[in-house]
Amino acid sequence: MATRDIYESGFDEDVRTESSANQCPECDGRVTTNAVETVCEDCGLVINEQRIDHGPEWRAYDDEECERTGAPLTAARHDRGLSTEIGRGTDAKGNELSGQKRQRLARMRREQTRGRWRSKAERNLAHGLGEVRRLASALELSNSVRDQACQLFRSAQNEDLLRGRSIEAIAAASVYGACRCNGLSRLVDDVSEMARVAESRVTNAYKTLNEELGLPAEPVSPSMFVPRLASDLKCPNEIRQRARALAEQAEERGVTTGVHPAGFAAACLYKAGREEGRWLTQSEAADVANASKATVRAHRDTLEEQVA
Repeated sequence: MATRDIYESGFDEDVRTESSANQCPECDGRVTTNAVETVCEDCGLVINEQRIDHGPEWRAYDDEECERTGAPLTAARHDRGLSTEIGRGTDAKGNELSGQKRQRLARMRREQTRGRWRSKAERNLAHGLGEVRRLASALELSNSVRDQACQLFRSAQNEDLLRGRSIEAIAAASVYGACRCNGLSRLVDDVSEMARVAESRVTNAYKTLNEELGLPAEPVSPSMFVPRLASDLKCPNEIRQRARALAEQAEERGVTTGVHPAGFAAACLYKAGREEGRWLTQSEAADVANASKATVRAHRDTLEEQVA
């Protein structure tokens, strides 16, 4: 399946645009802006988010009557956010309802719940999108990445890729695929741990999505994991920048091919910490990268031999 077929449904509505004029106020790093927020690529600082929509209001002859008509459409809901919720004990103005009206509303809620799903496919879609929203919240992903993951799950269902696979695995693979397409430092085991699904099932589901939908996934590099691991280790900016420089030099020389990216990033932080006088232990660096101490030592030896 061609990449443009995925984009027809708005999978890449939030196109990134780089701003070379602005720099991060914390680390002077490169700032990236999308349709939702402005983020520093080096330290991950969110500079601006939830920008105000300055578009026109609905036409009205009185300024007091100018008001918006609900939230915008979203891909994170199976019905695009157009569903109706029936209240319980109060009316629109907050007044208490009588017992007879409460009973009437209870019957209406029951009938609405019974007729909410038009088909089993729509019920599966609602369940899958709910799982995607839960994973995105647990992984602290932005709303734009969450919406892309929801749209990817919707595309997978339209291509009949859910047959024979669990909804949770496809939802986790959609979240991981959206992270890969946006260049975020997330591993399969991070997503599978939050999804409570075996890592092998998430990997197989992601391979299916990548092959059938042709995802524009970017290759994972160790430099992408340096800011996240440095934040977990509470390293100062000097160690963070030195570790990122080591990772980029190693990538330019081609010594990172086929290595564990998070483990190599942990080795860069370990070596940078030793150079700056902060004695990070190998176990600390290995724990945050979900790697072994032998992996960190092996990559440290490679850095000492190949990178100055």
